[in-house]
Amino acid sequence: MRSLLAFIAAFALLCTGRAVAQPVGQFPFALTREGQMLGAVEGEVASFKGLAYAAPPVGSLRWRPPQALPESSEMSMAYEYGAPCLQPSLPAARENCLTLNVFRPFGVDGPLPVMVFIHGGGFVKGTANDPLFDGARLAQAGLIVVTVNYRLGALGWLTHPALSDGGSGNFGLMDQIAALRWVHENIAAFGGDANNVTLFGNDAGATSIALLMLCAQSRNLFQKAILQSMPGRTRLPSSQGAETAGRQFVAALGQQADLRTVEPARLLAGEKRLLEKSPRSFMPAMDGDLVTEDIAAGFAAGHESRIPLIIGSNDDETRYDSELEVKEMLSASGESIDELRKLYPDAARSSDVAASFYTDKVFSEPVRMLARLHAATGAPTFRYRFAYVPEGRRGNPDEGHGRELQFIFGVEGVPGAGIFSRRDREVANRMRAYWINFARSGDPNGAELPHWDAAADRDHLLLIANDRTASGDDPWGERLDRLAGESKK
Repeated sequence: MRSLLAFIAAFALLCTGRAVAQPVGQFPFALTREGQMLGAVEGEVASFKGLAYAAPPVGSLRWRPPQALPESSEMSMAYEYGAPCLQPSLPAARENCLTLNVFRPFGVDGPLPVMVFIHGGGFVKGTANDPLFDGARLAQAGLIVVTVNYRLGALGWLTHPALSDGGSGNFGLMDQIAALRWVHENIAAFGGDANNVTLFGNDAGATSIALLMLCAQSRNLFQKAILQSMPGRTRLPSSQGAETAGRQFVAALGQQADLRTVEPARLLAGEKRLLEKSPRSFMPAMDGDLVTEDIAAGFAAGHESRIPLIIGSNDDETRYDSELEVKEMLSASGESIDELRKLYPDAARSSDVAASFYTDKVFSEPVRMLARLHAATGAPTFRYRFAYVPEGRRGNPDEGHGRELQFIFGVEGVPGAGIFSRRDREVANRMRAYWINFARSGDPNGAELPHWDAAADRDHLLLIANDRTASGDDPWGERLDRLAGESKK
């Protein structure tokens, strides 16, 4: 009945010819440049799922920059997620995947702050449609939440001479910029403020956001950023290196074929073979246009957007599949486990020493470095470390990388998210409040929250631990100093 009433009301509005945002409290409906969107309501939140922000990147548009959709007056039912972008681990994934999802409070006046989430997954997997990234809890606080799908793996990042007519290989980054432009042009129809947009994401999503902060094409499309668990010293492939990986991928396909007509299953098979040999074959690369420098170098030169920033990491950044990366990091460092025990005297096992070193070397120290550099520009900068473990998992902690996501989104009982205890929910509510306050004003602090000091000239951070949440000096400062010295050698 609710859907029928919404349709009738939407039809009545269309007959007036008005292309404006809906009056609050009537029905979940929005008029966009691409058409008329009818959403769904659950509780206090309206959602619009599977909204296309660019033309399907298939056929002649495969491995080309995202193309704008034509203007339309047609009505679409935005009840279901679109397909995830093509990847080996998701059978439902498709090439036609350039969609986003919008969550907003139902019956609340705008313009409201906007939070845009860019998912992680190492640039080769993941989806905005993951139940863990349901934006309802954030939207309940009076925000618009947008989650974005973008091309992954070979389809997102392939560089090859045969594709030179379509621009660089950074198609996934182009997709993200296209999504931000869609938000800028259309979010007012959902009650959002196009001039108060905060990007947030973890892992590859955070890396993407840092690149967008350095990219001239995305300036003025967002006003604040939150970087969660970003490997800040990662070196991006050169254009030559990316082209070498591209040639290896094409060779892995076997028989010569037109790259824009070869079937998706064959693309995935070739991608899988290459990733088994070289796990970092598909990622953003230096193209001289969108990406002109490594993130650390760009921040050191002060080239990034001087916008309010939250940046941080977790006290454990290992994943279920990161054992090989940990071993490679140890080997590259030239440090023995016995030498590293001096840095981590509380680690009981050699594997714990290795995991702690990996976390610090790839995440903790680079995050501190980027926070220092950004604060030096005069932009408000807030650093954190998330060390809280849900009470039910403390006897056997799971992977630490990405653990903060459930606390920010507040989702429980779905894949990747357990059930919270009362204490867990208190910590989640507090952390989510910091993110929400920051999205509203550029300052995470609020009346009932422990004060979070800006980084400024000091190495202050907000430590979110099992026993407390407090701002102060970094207790890991001394060992991070040593690792920073090694990184400069």
